[in-house]
Amino acid sequence: MHMKTGVEQSVYALVLLNMLPDRAVLPGEAISQQLGTSVTYFQKLLRKLVTADLITSVPGIKGGFRLKKKPEEIRVYDVYLAVEGQQSLYSSHGILVDMLDLQKEESCCLLSDLMEEAESSWKAVLKRETIASLSEEMRGERFKDKVSALEEWIGSKMVI
Repeated sequence: MHMKTGVEQSVYALVLLNMLPDRAVLPGEAISQQLGTSVTYFQKLLRKLVTADLITSVPGIKGGFRLKKKPEEIRVYDVYLAVEGQQSLYSSHGILVDMLDLQKEESCCLLSDLMEEAESSWKAVLKRETIASLSEEMRGERFKDKVSALEEWIGSKMVI
């Protein structure tokens, strides 16, 4: 499985937005710069997050983005769905049917059940983690010094 970098960028964008004080916004260009991604590409990701009702867009000179839901309500899986969509990670191409010369009514795939179980497990892990839990982990002892610098950066870029 290969997940697009847009999911990772989107998750960390939401972690940044979670660091904002109430009613403040962070411009999309600033977030894009902090994440090291192209502004044009990142604007597309932001639109997907707005469409999924995970963030809200505030227009105008003093505009930007902020979380629309509480960070405890935004699961990593929600971000994945917003960016990647609902498609299944596995789709049978009928190789077993061809290999065993099965009739259409006998069609099956030995891998389908296995892949469905693996996907279910993977989704369960993404559903249990939230933007709040990731933010809390980031604010832990491990990144303490670096988070202070990030908070200063947010303070310099946010708009109230």
